[in-house]
Amino acid sequence: MDYATPVTTTFEVQRATIKQSQRAFEQGVEFQKRLNEAVINSFDSQESAQRRGVELFQTAIHSYLDAVESTVPGAAATVEEIRTAVDEQFDFLLENHAETFEAVVTEYQDGADAYDEMTADYLEALDEQVALLVEAHEELEAQSVETAEQWGAQIEELQDQVEEVQEQVRDVQEQAAEAVDIDVEA
Repeated sequence: MDYATPVTTTFEVQRATIKQSQRAFEQGVEFQKRLNEAVINSFDSQESAQRRGVELFQTAIHSYLDAVESTVPGAAATVEEIRTAVDEQFDFLLENHAETFEAVVTEYQDGADAYDEMTADYLEALDEQVALLVEAHEELEAQSVETAEQWGAQIEELQDQVEEVQEQVRDVQEQAAEAVDIDVEA
């Protein structure tokens, strides 16, 4: 009988679980990296969409000022002053908007780079630790298999001895029964 098979199977399942957990963690880290890249790549679209929104609002104000200028007699000079002030404010807003997005992208990229660097170091350390764990686990398995085989051999030896003793007891019982039969006949 192979006493080591359940032990070996248990250790194999444990090692597979350790490796699957490691892969799941690595996939989680990779997912976060891809998510960071997607966010960084979306900044251009977000900035462009927001810029278009601001420009549309500026166009709407210009249209309103055009309507005021065409319907209110003598308002042309005042409307032009308002239009110049509005354009200056929108120019300032768009410039700050571009600078803000540039700063946000730079900060986010720096954070993502730091995350990538930190996780690369962490994954390297994790790989080393898992390799050591698996090595120690394999050594423990070898010792456990050896112990199970020794126990199995001892159990089989003990079972052989028990069977031998049972055979001797049967022989003694048969001899005793024969002796009793002989005495009874005599």
